[in-house]
Amino acid sequence: MSITALDGKRFAEMVVQGSNHLSANAKMVDALNVFPVPDGDTGTNMNLSMTSGAKEVKNNIQEHIGKVGIALSKGLLMGARGNSGVILSQLFRGFSKSIEQKSEITGRDFALALESGVETAYKAVMKPVEGTILTVAKDSAKKGVLVSKKETDIIVIMEEVLKEAKASLNRTPDLLPVLKEVGVVDSGGQGLVFVYEGFLAVLKGESLPEVTDYTVNMDSLISEEHHKSVQSHMNTEDIEFGYCTEFMVKFDDEKMTENSFSEENFRNELSKYGDSLLVISDQEVVKVHIHSEQPGDCLSFGQKFGSLINIKIENMRQQHSNIVGESHTATIEKPILKEKQEYGIVTVSMGTGIAELFRSIGAHAVIEGGQTMNPSTEDIVKAIKDVNAKKIIILPNNKNIIMAAQQAADVTDEEVIVIPSKTVPQGMTALLAFNPSASLKANEVTMVEALKHVKTGQITFAVRDTSIEGLSIEKDDFMGINEGKIIVKNKNKLEAAKELLENMLDEDSEILTILQGEETNDQEVEELVSFIEENFEDVEIEIHKGQQPLYSFIFAIE
Repeated sequence: MSITALDGKRFAEMVVQGSNHLSANAKMVDALNVFPVPDGDTGTNMNLSMTSGAKEVKNNIQEHIGKVGIALSKGLLMGARGNSGVILSQLFRGFSKSIEQKSEITGRDFALALESGVETAYKAVMKPVEGTILTVAKDSAKKGVLVSKKETDIIVIMEEVLKEAKASLNRTPDLLPVLKEVGVVDSGGQGLVFVYEGFLAVLKGESLPEVTDYTVNMDSLISEEHHKSVQSHMNTEDIEFGYCTEFMVKFDDEKMTENSFSEENFRNELSKYGDSLLVISDQEVVKVHIHSEQPGDCLSFGQKFGSLINIKIENMRQQHSNIVGESHTATIEKPILKEKQEYGIVTVSMGTGIAELFRSIGAHAVIEGGQTMNPSTEDIVKAIKDVNAKKIIILPNNKNIIMAAQQAADVTDEEVIVIPSKTVPQGMTALLAFNPSASLKANEVTMVEALKHVKTGQITFAVRDTSIEGLSIEKDDFMGINEGKIIVKNKNKLEAAKELLENMLDEDSEILTILQGEETNDQEVEELVSFIEENFEDVEIEIHKGQQPLYSFIFAIE
């Protein structure tokens, strides 16, 4: 059998089969992922991207291959996720652009369209990296163009394209040392090979196995443990840009008159905020993928040109920690809620004891985080979704988390307010002031007012020598902090705590709540309580094992 012309209906079959074959092997592609940063979900992202493209094609099956290509490009653009997913969308965006005016194409047209796709994809990536899906696409397209100079049969051309794609995939470890070190090929490149296998199967009228028995490291199948070992070759702390940020901007005519849009200029400006940047656009939207430390800044820049849609922000450090078994830096406790409730309270805490305390007084979702481990906007957005409520109240409990909380409130469709609590005691006091029968606005006024009626004290240690407002502090000194201001330092933890309380407690103080840190023992707490009872006999004392790191004691005084 020979095929010298390809129409829209056969091409649609190729797309659907390529999508199905990739979907069947998505977990295997996920397991290969190791570069450029540990997103851990290359197969999933490519699968969702290709599935979106295939769905659009199914809805637009016709003889005219150019129109089918337009449908594929549109579907991929809207559904593109992750680095490799966006690159995949660009490969077929360029491919489709090349054939959009043709009702059917020759083998030569097909090969040149693949090459056009490669050119488009390379332009979309700010800093192309060889040894990835880009290289596999480039090498295989180049071979297709070469073969098409003498060969007219599209089956033969596709066979050679696939053969070279596999050969190029096997060479990826030679281009990226990290792949060679762990004995794997590039995950995105492998995903593209699965798509091309689907293409060829349709052209030849053959079926494909549901899951391909591919081997990695010569003779061992990818397993969960192998995946874990792949990721373990990277340290979580080595991830420079921690948030995988994806969003789309739906162009707004009014905003566009103020800020004229150029894809190249847009890409150059966004490149200042991180790496792994991909920018693609059409007449209606621009889609962005970037790894950044400031996802909020990226979103704000995008808003200059229109409204934000399809936002996804993932904490890659947390993802990496999950894979290699390290401790989480921000974990959302997800409640099981079936029907949308009236109110949902989201709060941030550090320490299992404090988290339980928040839940006991009404919090619906607790995000672990605080000093040195601030949760991301995406962590907070997920918690907002998880509480499944009509009205959401966020208590950040740390001044460094307030902006992320406000960003999360801005990018969600739910009715959300942020109570600017800067400490755990403030968050607890505000939560106790919450009235479930009051309006959201009334609760906001009441809860913000409650922040004024609690004082926060903290005992922690110095990590370096310094001098603050005349107070000379040496490394490892214990410091007493009153409402964010260091007022005490002492070599002894308990002496620092006693001195701090002497400064904070007065005749108006009625209740002292002590949150015991994870490094503080019960004997130390007993000694501190005895001191308080002897010197401040009218103060009622409450003690909770907060289990918070870094802070030996947190004091709440009302």
